[in-house]
This record gives sequence, structure tokens and C-alpha cells, in this order.
Amino acid sequence: MPAPNLFDELKEALTKFKDFLDQNTATIKPAIQALKSIVPQITELIDKLIELMGKLKTEIDKLNPGAVGGGLAKVTEFTGGVKTLLEAAKNLLPNEADEIDAVLGVANVVSSLPSLDQIKGEIKQLIDSIIGNLNQLKS
Repeated sequence: MPAPNLFDELKEALTKFKDFLDQNTATIKPAIQALKSIVPQITELIDKLIELMGKLKTEIDKLNPGAVGGGLAKVTEFTGGVKTLLEAAKNLLPNEADEIDAVLGVANVVSSLPSLDQIKGEIKQLIDSIIGNLNQLKS
């Protein structure tokens, strides 16, 4: 079974959330407006989500796998080996699980970079659409 691709997973999660918002924003908006008087933090929740979506888009924009050149394939191969090694070591070093997971997180990002060029624009469009829907909920 191939390793999960971080950017494909992100695109899938964004697509599901966008589709949900596209289908339900008109229904959710009146409920949000009513909740504002009871739970004023609902606006803060939406604002924070919009802020996080903006930060995610900025980070995606910064990633440019093409700038690495031909060495990216070898780095990807390297991180694949690192992930295999760390998964095996995790059982032998249970006290280091958090640190191993942190390194695995970085390895997953690097391993997924080759696919990013293909879907970068789609991810950014999904984020923009989600931000638009969230702004509609606030208005």
C-alpha cells in the first residue's frame, strides 16, 4: 500500500469542507446569526478559521518543489527510508514516540512535495472558496 500523500489528503479534506459549506451556508447562516447573541465567540471561531485558512494558503504558496530540481527525487527516496526506519524504531523507543512523530511529520511533508506542483492551484482555489463561504456566514 502506498504511503499517504499529505497534499492529496489536504486537498480531499478541503474539498469535503468546501462542498459542505457550498451546500449548507444558506442554512447555517441564520443559525450563526441567532447564536451570536447566546455565544458571541461564534464570530471569533469563524474569524480564527478564516485566519488559519489564510496562513495555510500562504504556506502552500511558499512551497516550490520545482526550485529543488532533480535532487528532489533522491530527497523523497531518503525521506521514505527515514519513515520506514522511524516506524520500526518507534516500537523499540516508546518514550521517544512524540519526537519520532514530529520527525515523521516533516518526512511526510517532504515525501509529498513532488505531487504538490500538480495540485497547488487546486488547493489554493479550495481555500479561497472556503474563506468566501466563511465570510458569508459572518455577514
